[in-house]
Amino acid sequence: MMNMNITGLMEEMTKTSEKLVKGYELLQKVEDVQVGATPKELVWQNDLVKLYHYKRDTPAKVKVPVLVSFAIMNRHDVLDLQPDRSLMKKLLDEGLDVYIMDWGYPKKQHRYLTMEDYILGFMNDAVDFVRKSTGNNKIHKMGICQGGTFSTIYASIFPEKLQSLTVYVAPFDFSGNECMLYRWTKDIDIDAMVDSCGGLIPADMIDSGFSMLKPSAPYSKFINAIDLMQDEAKLANFLRMEKWKADMPDQAGEMFRKYIKDLWQGNKLIKGEFELGGHKVDLKNMTVPFLNIFATEDNIIPNASTTPVMKVIGSKDKEEYAFPGGHIGVFVGAKSQKELGPKVAAWVASKS
Repeated sequence: MMNMNITGLMEEMTKTSEKLVKGYELLQKVEDVQVGATPKELVWQNDLVKLYHYKRDTPAKVKVPVLVSFAIMNRHDVLDLQPDRSLMKKLLDEGLDVYIMDWGYPKKQHRYLTMEDYILGFMNDAVDFVRKSTGNNKIHKMGICQGGTFSTIYASIFPEKLQSLTVYVAPFDFSGNECMLYRWTKDIDIDAMVDSCGGLIPADMIDSGFSMLKPSAPYSKFINAIDLMQDEAKLANFLRMEKWKADMPDQAGEMFRKYIKDLWQGNKLIKGEFELGGHKVDLKNMTVPFLNIFATEDNIIPNASTTPVMKVIGSKDKEEYAFPGGHIGVFVGAKSQKELGPKVAAWVASKS
């Protein structure tokens, strides 16, 4: 029996070694993988924040443009990971005219940027630029995750500038404890964190926090990568995702301080107690047509955090879309390409 176990173990080790050799050979062939490949041009910039306009080969079917804002804590390139896994390309293919904000990489001089700067400053200026440059009094707004929360706050202050609002996997009610992120964020001493880091929260610190949500993930993914390394296309897909995950910006300390204190710890937004730059943010003032997309298997932003907004916003024209998948699958999954993208584009078109 012992000899049989040893023989089986040796055979498995031999197979694994052969896979590693083949994987190494494929790695030598794979050129530097690119993300965010859909053509776009820089049309506006304010300090570290840029605004890009995706190029179209044909005129847009929907004349009212769409402005997309991703989470500040990550890069928007995951929305355009590769041609066959690109929510942005799908929206273009479906006839939308799309702009996207690039929040940039905060440096030491940006440590005093606040939520007011990001929402009332950068976001509002970008909205006004698109409105003016396209001749539209109102535009469509889309926001993803943290960007969805920020966009909803914006829409509650400036509903007259928006034709509609679509949010994806965005948190609104932070009172629950459905996942570890919501538990330990409530106990963070955010003042000590911001002050001890010199006003700029390192990306590595935030990345480590997200890694703790599923401690086995960093190990299991590389074990699975051994099999992916046998197929050049799958290997390239894996490397694109890893490249995006590694490209995480630092965070402006003052923005992060208010974001954690007022939303994650105080839960002020859903309770109607949140204030921004002298504005009392009342979600009842968010009266534009609203599409709220949540992922049924989301282990980062639980559904219990996303869906309560439907009861408090002022929109009479509001709709939920339950996406069958996880947080990132909303952007890169096959269903995102086949079903979600066309559904969102059709909904936006119907509000134009």
